Amino acid sequence: MEDAAPVPPVALTPPGDGPGAGPGPGPGRAEGAEGLFVVLGAGLAAASHPLLYVKLLVQVGHEPLPPTIGRNVLGKKVLYLPGFFTYARHIVKVDGKRGLFRGLTPRLISSTLSTVTRGNVKKAFPLEDMEHVSNKDDMKTSLRKVVKETSHEMMMQCVSRVVSHPLHVISMRCMVQFIGREVKYSGVFSAIIRIFKEEGILGFFVGVVPHIVGDVIFLWCCNLLAHLINTYAVDDNFSQASVIRSYTKFVMGIAMSMLTYPFLLVGDLMAVNNCGLRAGLPPYAPVFTSWIHCWRHLSAQGQLFRGSSLLLLVSP
Repeated sequence: MEDAAPVPPVALTPPGDGPGAGPGPGPGRAEGAEGLFVVLGAGLAAASHPLLYVKLLVQVGHEPLPPTIGRNVLGKKVLYLPGFFTYARHIVKVDGKRGLFRGLTPRLISSTLSTVTRGNVKKAFPLEDMEHVSNKDDMKTSLRKVVKETSHEMMMQCVSRVVSHPLHVISMRCMVQFIGREVKYSGVFSAIIRIFKEEGILGFFVGVVPHIVGDVIFLWCCNLLAHLINTYAVDDNFSQASVIRSYTKFVMGIAMSMLTYPFLLVGDLMAVNNCGLRAGLPPYAPVFTSWIHCWRHLSAQGQLFRGSSLLLLVSP
Protein backbone atom coordinates (compact mmCIF):
# COMPACT_ATOMS: atom_id res chain seq x y z
CA MET A 1 0.00 0.00 0.00
CA GLU A 2 1.97 4.21 -1.18
CA ASP A 3 1.79 5.02 0.19
CA ALA A 4 -2.74 8.30 5.75
CA ALA A 5 -2.87 5.42 4.71
CA PRO A 6 -3.25 6.24 1.04
CA VAL A 7 -6.31 4.56 -0.56
CA PRO A 8 -5.41 2.31 -3.55
CA PRO A 9 -6.76 3.67 -6.85
CA VAL A 10 -9.27 0.85 -7.26
CA ALA A 11 -11.31 2.14 -4.35
CA LEU A 12 -11.61 5.57 -5.90
CA THR A 13 -12.52 4.54 -9.43
CA PRO A 14 -15.43 6.77 -10.53
CA PRO A 15 -18.67 5.17 -11.73
CA GLY A 16 -18.51 4.03 -15.32
CA ASP A 17 -14.71 3.98 -15.42
CA GLY A 18 -14.09 0.38 -14.46
CA PRO A 19 -14.18 -2.88 -16.40
CA GLY A 20 -17.31 -3.36 -18.40
CA ALA A 21 -18.08 0.33 -18.56
CA GLY A 22 -18.74 0.14 -22.26
CA PRO A 23 -16.86 -0.19 -25.54
CA GLY A 24 -13.19 0.49 -25.06
CA PRO A 25 -11.51 3.46 -26.70
CA GLY A 26 -9.18 3.07 -29.64
CA PRO A 27 -5.45 2.51 -29.14
CA GLY A 28 -4.63 6.20 -29.54
CA ARG A 29 -7.18 7.33 -26.99
CA ALA A 30 -6.16 4.55 -24.61
CA GLU A 31 -2.52 5.64 -24.74
CA GLY A 32 -3.57 9.24 -24.25
CA ALA A 33 -5.66 8.31 -21.22
CA GLU A 34 -2.76 6.35 -19.75
CA GLY A 35 -0.44 9.32 -20.27
CA LEU A 36 -2.97 11.58 -18.58
CA PHE A 37 -3.14 9.23 -15.57
CA VAL A 38 0.66 9.28 -15.34
CA VAL A 39 0.74 13.08 -15.36
CA LEU A 40 -2.09 13.39 -12.85
CA GLY A 41 -0.49 10.77 -10.61
CA ALA A 42 2.85 12.57 -10.70
CA GLY A 43 1.17 15.89 -9.95
CA LEU A 44 -0.71 14.44 -6.99
CA ALA A 45 2.45 12.79 -5.69
CA ALA A 46 4.36 16.09 -5.88
CA ALA A 47 1.57 18.08 -4.20
CA SER A 48 1.18 15.57 -1.36
CA HIS A 49 4.90 14.94 -0.85
CA PRO A 50 5.40 17.34 2.10
CA LEU A 51 2.55 15.56 3.90
CA LEU A 52 4.08 12.15 3.24
CA TYR A 53 7.50 13.45 4.29
CA VAL A 54 6.25 14.69 7.65
CA LYS A 55 4.22 11.51 8.15
CA LEU A 56 7.33 9.35 7.61
CA LEU A 57 9.36 11.34 10.14
CA VAL A 58 6.56 10.86 12.68
CA GLN A 59 6.35 7.16 11.81
CA VAL A 60 10.02 6.58 12.63
CA GLY A 61 9.58 8.44 15.93
CA HIS A 62 11.45 11.67 15.18
CA GLU A 63 10.24 14.35 17.62
CA PRO A 64 12.52 17.38 17.28
CA LEU A 65 10.06 19.80 18.88
CA PRO A 66 8.75 19.65 22.47
CA PRO A 67 5.09 18.78 23.05
CA THR A 68 2.64 21.42 24.25
CA ILE A 69 0.14 21.15 27.08
CA GLY A 70 -3.53 21.17 26.09
CA ARG A 71 -6.88 19.67 26.98
CA ASN A 72 -8.84 16.95 25.23
CA VAL A 73 -12.61 16.92 24.67
CA LEU A 74 -13.11 15.66 28.23
CA GLY A 75 -11.16 18.57 29.69
CA LYS A 76 -8.23 16.40 30.74
CA LYS A 77 -4.72 17.81 30.39
CA VAL A 78 -2.69 16.05 27.71
CA LEU A 79 0.57 16.62 25.85
CA TYR A 80 0.17 17.39 22.15
CA LEU A 81 2.99 16.75 19.71
CA PRO A 82 3.57 19.24 16.87
CA GLY A 83 1.11 18.84 14.00
CA PHE A 84 1.83 18.89 10.28
CA PHE A 85 2.15 22.66 9.84
CA THR A 86 4.43 23.09 12.86
CA TYR A 87 6.58 20.18 11.70
CA ALA A 88 6.70 21.54 8.14
CA ARG A 89 7.84 24.95 9.39
CA HIS A 90 10.64 23.22 11.31
CA ILE A 91 11.81 21.45 8.13
CA VAL A 92 11.76 24.74 6.20
CA LYS A 93 13.76 26.39 8.98
CA VAL A 94 16.43 23.67 8.77
CA ASP A 95 16.50 22.87 5.04
CA GLY A 96 14.59 25.68 3.36
CA LYS A 97 11.42 25.27 1.30
CA ARG A 98 13.12 22.84 -1.07
CA GLY A 99 13.71 20.63 1.94
CA LEU A 100 10.00 19.75 1.97
CA PHE A 101 10.55 17.86 -1.28
CA ARG A 102 13.46 15.69 -0.18
CA GLY A 103 13.05 12.24 -1.80
CA LEU A 104 10.53 13.47 -4.37
CA THR A 105 12.38 12.28 -7.49
CA PRO A 106 12.40 8.55 -6.62
CA ARG A 107 8.80 8.86 -5.45
CA LEU A 108 7.73 10.31 -8.81
CA ILE A 109 9.50 7.47 -10.61
CA SER A 110 7.83 4.96 -8.29
CA SER A 111 4.41 6.51 -8.93
CA THR A 112 4.97 6.45 -12.70
CA LEU A 113 6.13 2.83 -12.64
CA SER A 114 3.06 1.86 -10.62
CA THR A 115 0.64 3.58 -13.00
CA VAL A 116 2.28 2.23 -16.16
CA THR A 117 2.54 -1.29 -14.73
CA ARG A 118 -1.14 -1.36 -13.78
CA GLY A 119 -2.07 -0.27 -17.28
CA ASN A 120 0.15 -2.88 -18.94
CA VAL A 121 -1.12 -5.68 -16.71
CA LYS A 122 -4.69 -4.65 -17.46
CA LYS A 123 -3.96 -4.84 -21.20
CA ALA A 124 -2.11 -8.15 -20.93
CA PHE A 125 -4.82 -9.78 -18.80
CA PRO A 126 -8.12 -8.12 -19.77
CA LEU A 127 -11.13 -8.87 -17.63
CA GLU A 128 -13.48 -10.18 -20.31
CA ASP A 129 -17.25 -10.27 -20.12
CA MET A 130 -17.18 -8.20 -16.95
CA GLU A 131 -20.32 -6.30 -16.04
CA HIS A 132 -21.13 -4.10 -13.11
CA VAL A 133 -22.96 -5.87 -10.32
CA SER A 134 -26.67 -5.24 -10.61
CA ASN A 135 -29.37 -5.66 -8.00
CA LYS A 136 -31.15 -7.79 -10.58
CA ASP A 137 -28.45 -10.46 -10.34
CA ASP A 138 -29.02 -13.33 -7.97
CA MET A 139 -26.70 -13.66 -4.97
CA LYS A 140 -24.46 -16.32 -6.49
CA THR A 141 -24.02 -14.48 -9.81
CA SER A 142 -23.33 -11.07 -8.28
CA LEU A 143 -20.88 -12.47 -5.72
CA ARG A 144 -19.05 -14.32 -8.49
CA LYS A 145 -18.66 -11.03 -10.38
CA VAL A 146 -17.27 -9.29 -7.30
CA VAL A 147 -14.78 -12.10 -6.66
CA LYS A 148 -13.66 -12.05 -10.31
CA GLU A 149 -13.23 -8.28 -10.35
CA THR A 150 -11.40 -8.22 -7.00
CA SER A 151 -9.02 -11.00 -8.08
CA HIS A 152 -8.15 -8.99 -11.17
CA GLU A 153 -7.61 -5.82 -9.14
CA MET A 154 -5.46 -7.75 -6.66
CA MET A 155 -3.22 -9.04 -9.43
CA MET A 156 -2.71 -5.54 -10.86
CA GLN A 157 -2.03 -4.05 -7.45
CA CYS A 158 0.46 -6.73 -6.38
CA VAL A 159 2.45 -6.58 -9.62
CA SER A 160 2.58 -2.78 -9.60
CA ARG A 161 3.61 -2.81 -5.93
CA VAL A 162 6.53 -5.16 -6.57
CA VAL A 163 7.72 -3.20 -9.63
CA SER A 164 7.57 0.21 -7.94
CA HIS A 165 8.80 -0.82 -4.47
CA PRO A 166 12.57 -0.42 -5.09
CA LEU A 167 12.08 3.29 -5.83
CA HIS A 168 9.77 3.54 -2.82
CA VAL A 169 12.58 2.21 -0.62
CA ILE A 170 15.02 4.77 -2.03
CA SER A 171 12.51 7.59 -1.50
CA MET A 172 11.93 6.58 2.14
CA ARG A 173 15.66 6.46 2.85
CA CYS A 174 16.29 9.82 1.20
CA MET A 175 13.66 11.42 3.42
CA VAL A 176 14.77 9.97 6.77
CA GLN A 177 18.30 11.27 6.16
CA PHE A 178 16.91 14.53 7.54
CA ILE A 179 17.12 13.03 11.04
CA GLY A 180 20.84 12.28 11.06
CA ARG A 181 21.79 14.88 8.44
CA GLU A 182 23.30 12.09 6.32
CA VAL A 183 23.98 12.22 2.59
CA LYS A 184 24.33 8.48 2.01
CA TYR A 185 21.51 8.40 -0.55
CA SER A 186 22.10 11.50 -2.67
CA GLY A 187 20.70 10.37 -6.01
CA VAL A 188 18.60 7.66 -7.58
CA PHE A 189 21.36 5.90 -9.52
CA SER A 190 23.94 6.13 -6.75
CA ALA A 191 21.33 4.82 -4.29
CA ILE A 192 20.60 1.84 -6.55
CA ILE A 193 24.30 0.97 -6.73
CA ARG A 194 24.79 1.39 -2.97
CA ILE A 195 21.81 -0.77 -2.01
CA PHE A 196 22.83 -3.50 -4.43
CA LYS A 197 26.41 -3.54 -3.11
CA GLU A 198 25.44 -3.47 0.58
CA GLU A 199 22.25 -5.54 0.65
CA GLY A 200 21.97 -7.35 -2.65
CA ILE A 201 18.81 -7.59 -4.73
CA LEU A 202 16.68 -8.26 -1.64
CA GLY A 203 17.58 -4.83 -0.32
CA PHE A 204 15.25 -3.29 -2.88
CA PHE A 205 12.29 -5.25 -1.53
CA VAL A 206 12.56 -4.81 2.24
CA GLY A 207 9.10 -4.03 3.56
CA VAL A 208 7.27 -5.14 0.42
CA VAL A 209 5.53 -8.09 2.12
CA PRO A 210 3.51 -6.06 4.69
CA HIS A 211 2.58 -3.60 1.93
CA ILE A 212 1.25 -6.42 -0.26
CA VAL A 213 -0.57 -8.08 2.65
CA GLY A 214 -2.20 -4.75 3.50
CA ASP A 215 -3.19 -4.20 -0.15
CA VAL A 216 -4.77 -7.65 -0.43
CA ILE A 217 -6.72 -7.30 2.83
CA PHE A 218 -7.83 -3.82 1.80
CA LEU A 219 -9.12 -4.92 -1.61
CA TRP A 220 -11.04 -7.98 -0.48
CA CYS A 221 -12.58 -6.41 2.62
CA CYS A 222 -13.47 -3.19 0.80
CA ASN A 223 -15.09 -4.88 -2.21
CA LEU A 224 -16.89 -7.65 -0.31
CA LEU A 225 -18.21 -5.33 2.41
CA ALA A 226 -19.42 -2.82 -0.18
CA HIS A 227 -21.16 -5.64 -2.07
CA LEU A 228 -22.86 -6.99 1.08
CA ILE A 229 -24.01 -3.52 2.14
CA ASN A 230 -25.38 -2.71 -1.31
CA THR A 231 -27.12 -6.10 -1.49
CA TYR A 232 -28.62 -6.40 1.99
CA ALA A 233 -28.56 -2.99 3.69
CA VAL A 234 -29.71 -0.68 0.88
CA ASP A 235 -33.41 -1.02 0.12
CA ASP A 236 -34.31 -0.82 -3.56
CA ASN A 237 -37.51 1.05 -2.63
CA PHE A 238 -35.47 3.90 -1.18
CA SER A 239 -35.43 6.83 -3.62
CA GLN A 240 -31.70 7.50 -3.14
CA ALA A 241 -30.64 3.84 -3.28
CA SER A 242 -28.56 4.26 -6.46
CA VAL A 243 -26.75 7.29 -5.03
CA ILE A 244 -25.89 5.46 -1.81
CA ARG A 245 -24.63 2.43 -3.74
CA SER A 246 -22.34 4.62 -5.86
CA TYR A 247 -20.56 5.91 -2.73
CA THR A 248 -20.48 2.72 -0.66
CA LYS A 249 -17.19 1.47 -2.06
CA PHE A 250 -15.57 4.87 -1.61
CA VAL A 251 -16.60 5.03 2.06
CA MET A 252 -15.47 1.44 2.63
CA GLY A 253 -12.14 2.37 1.05
CA ILE A 254 -11.57 5.14 3.58
CA ALA A 255 -12.56 2.89 6.50
CA MET A 256 -10.38 -0.01 5.36
CA SER A 257 -7.38 2.26 4.69
CA MET A 258 -7.53 3.21 8.37
CA LEU A 259 -7.80 -0.39 9.54
CA THR A 260 -4.92 -1.57 7.33
CA TYR A 261 -2.68 1.36 8.26
CA PRO A 262 -0.42 -0.79 10.52
CA PHE A 263 0.73 -2.73 7.44
CA LEU A 264 1.73 0.57 5.78
CA LEU A 265 3.58 1.66 8.93
CA VAL A 266 5.46 -1.63 9.31
CA GLY A 267 6.37 -1.69 5.61
CA ASP A 268 7.80 1.84 5.74
CA LEU A 269 9.75 1.17 8.94
CA MET A 270 11.26 -1.99 7.45
CA ALA A 271 12.33 0.00 4.37
CA VAL A 272 14.63 2.18 6.50
CA ASN A 273 15.55 -0.28 9.26
CA ASN A 274 19.22 -1.20 9.66
CA CYS A 275 20.27 0.51 6.42
CA GLY A 276 23.09 2.51 7.97
CA LEU A 277 20.98 5.60 8.67
CA ARG A 278 20.33 6.95 12.15
CA ALA A 279 16.55 6.68 11.68
CA GLY A 280 16.82 2.90 11.24
CA LEU A 281 18.97 2.22 14.29
CA PRO A 282 18.58 2.54 18.09
CA PRO A 283 17.32 4.60 19.81
CA TYR A 284 14.75 5.21 17.06
CA ALA A 285 14.16 1.51 16.49
CA PRO A 286 15.78 -1.81 17.29
CA VAL A 287 17.23 -3.84 14.44
CA PHE A 288 14.27 -5.95 13.31
CA THR A 289 14.80 -9.49 12.07
CA SER A 290 11.51 -9.53 10.13
CA TRP A 291 8.38 -7.48 9.60
CA ILE A 292 6.61 -9.72 12.13
CA HIS A 293 9.23 -8.71 14.70
CA CYS A 294 8.57 -5.06 13.85
CA TRP A 295 4.80 -5.56 14.17
CA ARG A 296 5.13 -7.20 17.59
CA HIS A 297 7.44 -4.45 18.81
CA LEU A 298 5.01 -1.70 17.77
CA SER A 299 2.04 -3.65 19.15
CA ALA A 300 3.71 -4.07 22.55
CA GLN A 301 4.23 -0.29 22.69
CA GLY A 302 0.74 0.53 21.45
CA GLN A 303 2.24 2.29 18.41
CA LEU A 304 0.67 0.43 15.48
CA PHE A 305 -1.15 3.60 14.39
CA ARG A 306 1.75 6.00 14.93
CA GLY A 307 1.62 8.74 12.33
CA SER A 308 -1.89 7.92 11.13
CA SER A 309 -3.04 11.45 11.98
CA LEU A 310 -0.97 14.59 11.52
CA LEU A 311 -3.48 17.18 12.64
CA LEU A 312 -3.72 16.31 16.34
CA LEU A 313 -0.94 14.15 17.76
CA VAL A 314 -1.19 13.13 21.40
CA SER A 315 2.02 12.23 23.17
CA PRO A 316 1.87 8.73 24.75
